[in-house]
Amino acid sequence: MKKNIYIAVFVATAFVLGYSVNNIAISDTAPKVAVIDAATIVANSSAVKALKAEQQEKIKGIQATLDKAKAEISKETDPAKIAAIEEKYRNQINDQKIALDTEYNQKLTKIDSEIRATVVEKARNLNYDLVLPKNIVFFGGDDITDVIAKDIK
Repeated sequence: MKKNIYIAVFVATAFVLGYSVNNIAISDTAPKVAVIDAATIVANSSAVKALKAEQQEKIKGIQATLDKAKAEISKETDPAKIAAIEEKYRNQINDQKIALDTEYNQKLTKIDSEIRATVVEKARNLNYDLVLPKNIVFFGGDDITDVIAKDIK
């Protein structure tokens, strides 16, 4: 008889503990949500501004190559030489463009990673559970754009 009582007490204790754990897991605390204006953060980033300026300088270099090609072609009268000059400069400009695009994309990816890391770090420090772009949120969330923008370099 004592054995049955111990088993009944054990089963009842297990039931109560299981039910308690289930209640804790289904708590009513809502996640803390923040929103950011990603375009503002990117536009205010000094790294993005520097990258754009660098990109403009390199585009001027490509334009100079194009102007040089036009000048050289305008001086030539032989169609075979004109075609050779065009091909030479076309390849040169394409190579410059590919290099420019590749370098730009690599640097932009790095800057994007740094911005994301800053957003994650700041959101964690402010105890936010979720950060969403402002342009997809119709209502709710704390706007932390200004706080993040101060930390973006």
